[in-house]
Amino acid sequence: MAVLVGRRTLMQALRLQTADRDIACRLAAASSCSRQYVFSVKFSPSSRLNGHGVVTRHYSSDSKDDLRVRYLDGEDTGIVVVGINRPKAKNAISKNLVKMMFEAVEDIKKNNKVRSVILCSLVPGIFCAGADLKERAKMHQSEVGPFVSKARALITELGNLPTPTIAAIDGAALGGGLEMALACDVRIASNTAKMGLVETKLAIIPGAGGTQRLSRVIGVSLAKELIFAARVIDGTEACRLGLVSHSVEQNQSGDAAYLRALELAREINPQGPIAVRMAKLAINQGIEVDLSTGLAIEEACYAQVIPTKDRLEGLAAFKEKRRPHFKGE
Repeated sequence: MAVLVGRRTLMQALRLQTADRDIACRLAAASSCSRQYVFSVKFSPSSRLNGHGVVTRHYSSDSKDDLRVRYLDGEDTGIVVVGINRPKAKNAISKNLVKMMFEAVEDIKKNNKVRSVILCSLVPGIFCAGADLKERAKMHQSEVGPFVSKARALITELGNLPTPTIAAIDGAALGGGLEMALACDVRIASNTAKMGLVETKLAIIPGAGGTQRLSRVIGVSLAKELIFAARVIDGTEACRLGLVSHSVEQNQSGDAAYLRALELAREINPQGPIAVRMAKLAINQGIEVDLSTGLAIEEACYAQVIPTKDRLEGLAAFKEKRRPHFKGE
């Protein structure tokens, strides 16, 4: 009976994810008729890590450069770096950024070759300052609600990505910026990064999942304290509270958290991709239910990996004492 409940819950979760994707597509389509985000990111020879994957910060006032997406190659194939790039606005969340992030997330979802996603900033000293209040001030009151709904839907979609997501917080992550990071599976921060849900300073509350996700990450009492007081903490304190998994000392180029996130993505990369996706689904669905139902969900997810070619490859590699070559099949 428990297995049936678990499988039913799993199927419901998969149907909900499909429905959410449809909603996101409609929202993205309503925002724009064409896709303009950039897939090319320049690399700096002086800042390479093992020759791969270090994103050089590149500044532009052109709105099409607000988000820069890089699908890494070579040994890092499968890692996607999503870099926010609005230096003049401190990476604040604008209508255009929401549109571009929707498009990027949808393309990542459709790509079965993606193994992990790193969300980072291309602007030194800032991750994301939250909502673009200058743009918000120009909105009619009737526009604010729909925009917040779109931003909330975007962050939900980010959280629903089937592959592991890592937020690399190398600077300030405030309000909606921290809410984006909270939607990721893992958060890594530099020790000098600043984080907080500061909405009560503006006589509003976190509106893109912050009240729910922060409570689940650090506990209800601490979440209430930080939100009520609009408190800002650094990376070291965030790690102590469990808000981030790792706090690393910032380097001269200001990308220490990104480099640590890249190391983690490289640890995930060689693992069985279907297994990793099923593990994420089992964890995400299981923490929302009682233990008995959670165990049934785990069993249902386990059943999904049994018939895969990757499982047979893993067994063969173990027997032959070699590294497995998983294809996501």
